Amino acid sequence: MTAFFRQGRAIVVGILGIIGAGATAFPSGAVEVAISCGAVGIEFELCRSGAEAWARQSGHQVKVVTAPNDSNERLALYQQLLAAESPDIDVFQIDVIWPGILAKQFIDLKPYTNGAEGEHLDFLVKNDSIDGALKALPWFLDLGVLYYRTDLLEAYGARPPKTWAELTETARRIQEAEREKGNTRLWGFVWQGRAYEGLTCNALEWLASQNGGRIVDSGGAVTVSNPNAVRALELAANWVGTITPTGVLNYAEEDARGLFQSGHAVFMRNWPYAWSLGQGSDSPVRGKIGIAPLPAGEQGTASAALGGWQLAVSRYSKNPAAAASLVLYLTSAAEEKRRAIAGSFNPTREALYRDPEILAANPLFSRLEPLLKSAVARPSNVLGPSYNRVSTEFWQAVHAVLAREEEAKPALERLQARLERLRQRGW
Repeated sequence: MTAFFRQGRAIVVGILGIIGAGATAFPSGAVEVAISCGAVGIEFELCRSGAEAWARQSGHQVKVVTAPNDSNERLALYQQLLAAESPDIDVFQIDVIWPGILAKQFIDLKPYTNGAEGEHLDFLVKNDSIDGALKALPWFLDLGVLYYRTDLLEAYGARPPKTWAELTETARRIQEAEREKGNTRLWGFVWQGRAYEGLTCNALEWLASQNGGRIVDSGGAVTVSNPNAVRALELAANWVGTITPTGVLNYAEEDARGLFQSGHAVFMRNWPYAWSLGQGSDSPVRGKIGIAPLPAGEQGTASAALGGWQLAVSRYSKNPAAAASLVLYLTSAAEEKRRAIAGSFNPTREALYRDPEILAANPLFSRLEPLLKSAVARPSNVLGPSYNRVSTEFWQAVHAVLAREEEAKPALERLQARLERLRQRGW
């Protein structure tokens, strides 16, 4: 075992909470199940409290551990643990694009579900099914959305922008006017520009909304180098240092949320989880946040990157039945409803988008359901295990353009050539 692997494993198994501690007795056959959860926003707390409820109901014990927030780091760590056939983690929280990458490392959940997968959105179940085996169950759905300051737009007679050009102009106008008044820390637009998977999501939205494709088409042909894609990246590069801080080149979700929620940005691109946090009692912008579809290109349509997380059981788990029971509990309708109300996590059941209690707590869900039709999926279904390599090539090229290390047209031409060579070698 290498020193790097030992370090990574130590991070994963550094247990932050043991649910069920203090219980005086457990039924015969009780076991301990470890689940790895993310820690973006209140995600970890909701995972912990859900697991706690399952522990009380089942009589089992559960360890809840955190994984890196950066999805690339998390995938690398998971791959290390699973390659070593480690039994330390039973249940893994996995990205919507990972079932094809990690399928061989997870059990088939069908023998445990009694058909429960039929309650979830069909396209997500298909995403989680590999060669007829159900490798994960959908937990929550993500879509890229636009947040805006309702007070600032009202003050300047502006509306939520329909196009990227309108967003650019509105952000610039409000930023300049506010800075003249002394609000020197205000920026027009924040998003996720770090060189990681989150940048693939942002850039894919830019391209798709400008009719620039989604890197490869449904047949696997490379399409990333085209005039519309070039224009999309040129526009985004022009934001950096004007309406967007140069620090965005190191921003992930929480960095963008921190700036927006502290009152220092007019617009923000993020996932729906940021809504409930922005409306929290300690939020400086509580009651001043609006949400809208992401803008479209002049000749395109609004496009929102499809994201989300699933729960899967390791094939190296010593207690697969108990682990599957935890997965079924956390992905149940009641638990998804609780998470939707408490944390604005998008359900994976269409009916919950019309649930009166959910809508009373988070009216944005009535706006999110129609956006499912405009969601743009990353091409993981086309690329399979090769998706991560292609995505890495993509976000590296995009980051170079944003950082002004390369011009958009030659950068995409070189990316096209690299991806063509990878395709010829079977990716």
